[in-house]
Amino acid sequence: MANYFSSDFTLGILGGGQLGKMLLYETRKYDIRTVVLDPSAEAPCRIACDEFTLGDLMDFDTVVKFGRKADVLTFEIEGVNVKALEKLEAEGVKVYPSSQTLKKIQDKGIQKDFFKNHGIPTADYQKYSSKMAFLEGLQKGEVSMPVVWKSTTGGYDGKGVAVVRNANTAEDLPEIPCIAEDLIPFKNELAVIVARNPSGEVKTYPVVEMEFHPEANQVEYVICPARIEASVAEKARKIAEKVSEAYQHVGLLAVEMFQTVDDEILVNEVAPRPHNSGHYSIEAAFTNQFEQHIRAILDLPLGETESKTGGIMVNLVGEEGYTGKVVYKNISEILKLKGVTPHIYGKKITRPFRKMGHVTIVNTDIAEARRIAEEVKKTIEVISE
Repeated sequence: MANYFSSDFTLGILGGGQLGKMLLYETRKYDIRTVVLDPSAEAPCRIACDEFTLGDLMDFDTVVKFGRKADVLTFEIEGVNVKALEKLEAEGVKVYPSSQTLKKIQDKGIQKDFFKNHGIPTADYQKYSSKMAFLEGLQKGEVSMPVVWKSTTGGYDGKGVAVVRNANTAEDLPEIPCIAEDLIPFKNELAVIVARNPSGEVKTYPVVEMEFHPEANQVEYVICPARIEASVAEKARKIAEKVSEAYQHVGLLAVEMFQTVDDEILVNEVAPRPHNSGHYSIEAAFTNQFEQHIRAILDLPLGETESKTGGIMVNLVGEEGYTGKVVYKNISEILKLKGVTPHIYGKKITRPFRKMGHVTIVNTDIAEARRIAEEVKKTIEVISE
């Protein structure tokens, strides 16, 4: 085994946002040397890595040059140059998750085809090369409204997703390749994080339940354990393992799912990295998702995934009507509440619905944790000067 700790071994991270910053907490814990590439001089990772490089994650030469500094390379965002990753792999740099895994996930159309080809249950869909083709599909009745429109690339945090209820709303969509997906009547949105290392050890985290903001289409609360029957939770974990097995990824794979009204589990989409749905694990799990990602990509034994206690995460997003230098109102008030831990990501500028941080509430009683979470949500405000 390589000597990762207090040595010259270098871990490279593509992307310097909050997920990278939280990964760096764990590399600090283990004293692993890190280099980070990000296009923003204000990137949250800047303060915590050993070496920071400013550069474009989609630029081939920039990514190859950066990647050559690393023994193992990982990413905290899917928007990176895959051809550069392939080149680095050919040169002997270990890239986890691999370029092949990312290729199958980066484009949502390819991702959906992958599910279909591997017998993974998912909502029915059609792929379209342009908005024009999608509008023609609507006219021909290939898809029936209401339908979920998704851009095949570049969507995140609710962007790049729209529910099309009539032809007029479809006219406002951007002119890009897309998929049209059946709108699933569901009871719950669930997620399972699966960890896998190169030796083939696999562990799943407990099923979490996600409550969404109705307008922003962003997760407001992540609840662990999900308030569902044990049989449904077992089914969700089994399907997540099947997805992980199909991708043969290394690192973390977050599998987002719908629990239908008939208690079927349909896979919505996946992310090959630490994920918003796993933030609760920093306070509530024996091994948080960021440490687990590090263990997985370095082929170390995977840690215990079960929870120590119930946990709920509340996303802190910029309030509507505020753009500019961020101010967090009432943090001292929420600190008075039981089991509350805020995480501030370090983004200096707030915008409406921009993810600026999160708060975890831990409690053995999940109903009480949910009540406190609501109080946190009502009390804290992310505004600008």
